Amino acid sequence: MSLNPQYRFSRQSHHFGQINERSLWQRIHIDPWLTILLLTICSIGLTILYSASSQDKAMVIRQMVSYGVGFTVMFIMAQIPPSLYRTFTPIFYILGIVLLILVEFIGEVRMGAKRWIDIPGFGSVQPSEFMKLGMPMMCAWFLSKRELPPSFLSVMMTLVLIIVPVLLVAIEPDLGTSLLVAASGIFVLFLAGLPWWMISGAITLAIPMVIFAWQFLLHDYQRTRVLTLFNPEGDAQGAGWNIIQSKTAIGAGGLSGKGYLEGTQSHLHFLPEGHTDFIIAAFSEEFGLFGVILLMFIYACLLIRALYIAFVHPDTYSRLLAGAIGMSFFVYIFVNVGMVGGLLPVVGVPLPFISYGGTAIVTLMAGFGLLMSIHTHKQL
Repeated sequence: MSLNPQYRFSRQSHHFGQINERSLWQRIHIDPWLTILLLTICSIGLTILYSASSQDKAMVIRQMVSYGVGFTVMFIMAQIPPSLYRTFTPIFYILGIVLLILVEFIGEVRMGAKRWIDIPGFGSVQPSEFMKLGMPMMCAWFLSKRELPPSFLSVMMTLVLIIVPVLLVAIEPDLGTSLLVAASGIFVLFLAGLPWWMISGAITLAIPMVIFAWQFLLHDYQRTRVLTLFNPEGDAQGAGWNIIQSKTAIGAGGLSGKGYLEGTQSHLHFLPEGHTDFIIAAFSEEFGLFGVILLMFIYACLLIRALYIAFVHPDTYSRLLAGAIGMSFFVYIFVNVGMVGGLLPVVGVPLPFISYGGTAIVTLMAGFGLLMSIHTHKQL
């Protein structure tokens, strides 16, 4: 009897990629390919940030500090064996839920959203960022203890684990992060061998759920973002301004771009958030289509490496977690590029390792630290 591709991923991947001895990189628990690719992307990020921020050296230095913290976190997490992560996964998940609940009571309000908790002596933290890792870890932990492909009951229980934190993040409100958290959990289910009839049923049920969310869950400004996607010119000076200016910057770059430091949309401040969510538009204006293709190629190499690590690992928990981290990384890129290009609503998702911002960088680096831990602690 032939097995479907998802089930082969879940059950047979350990037959591939076996090695006989540990290399120096494995002994120090560092994956050289991931490290080189991450260093390359971070170098590109600093380069375009210097231009997109109107050559703000202080901002570039702060970004360098964020990279330094991120790489440190990544290397530390790579030293911890996956078995220890698996042991403490439920505690990490429950802690994340508790922090999300506390946000509703003692959270700080910034820019109309309550997403941060101030911890004396530590500073502000954003609990929703923890769930970007806590969610796939918990789903992988839960499903790894059950027969795969998962039964209907296991799927339903996993969905409960996903829905609770997603709703807590969505009501902050933070639609972009809630979608990323949901995707990280759904990917674990998919890689565990979710039957296609369940996938089809989920897609069918998604239609009334979207209608319900539109009517009762989304805020007015979120509905405006969705409507603006289809007709940004209808409010060119208001809600449609971001998309119009980002498209203008992308189109102005052409094939080879205007040249480094020669972009006008960001330098003349026509492009809003040109150093954060819309930095790919500033990059495209200066380096053109060829530059964007090169950047996407590097991203693709990172994704392929992450999925390879997942595919060759013999342990179910590690395999599901690695695959979900890789696919979640793809969602980051897809959503950001899609919203900047006017294909998706603006939801505030940064471009990984390129957009300015420390919290997202550290979270992403932590995810790659988990990948390195999974790969280099693999049993021979």
